[in-house]
Amino acid sequence: MTSVYHLPFALKLFTALGCGLVAGVFFAFSTFVMNALAKLQPREGIIAMQSINITAINPLFMVALFGTALACLFLAIASLSKWHQPGALYVLVGSLLYIVGTVVVTIAFNVPLNDALASTKPDSTEGVNLWARYLTNWTLWNHVRTIAAFGAAALLTMALCKPTVQ
Repeated sequence: MTSVYHLPFALKLFTALGCGLVAGVFFAFSTFVMNALAKLQPREGIIAMQSINITAINPLFMVALFGTALACLFLAIASLSKWHQPGALYVLVGSLLYIVGTVVVTIAFNVPLNDALASTKPDSTEGVNLWARYLTNWTLWNHVRTIAAFGAAALLTMALCKPTVQ
């Protein structure tokens, strides 16, 4: 039988899994996707990344990225009202780490880089120069997102291991 006491656990579990899922996607880009794209001729790399950036905007990935952020926001607020609970600090720090280190970094750094790449012509000198900077800058910020999402998943998982006072 499900009780209202299981909902906080389920939300923390869902959120930890969401953070881990997003961390895994970003980890793939940081460890091999961007390296593979960098080995292509600039024109082909630009075209491939432009395509990736378009197809990444889909309901499943958006729910994983932003649904997890919404759950983190809810958990962060709830943790403030349950500060006496074991694991509340893990929930608060993990949630804020995901929101700031993953979502804010995405919006502030990766998306503007993607927008600049989307508007460049792959065959142009400007495109080739932009691509060189893009590979370095986008990947750096992706490393930040990866570490933040993974750290958030770890902290939320640690919070699950703490007993909750009913």
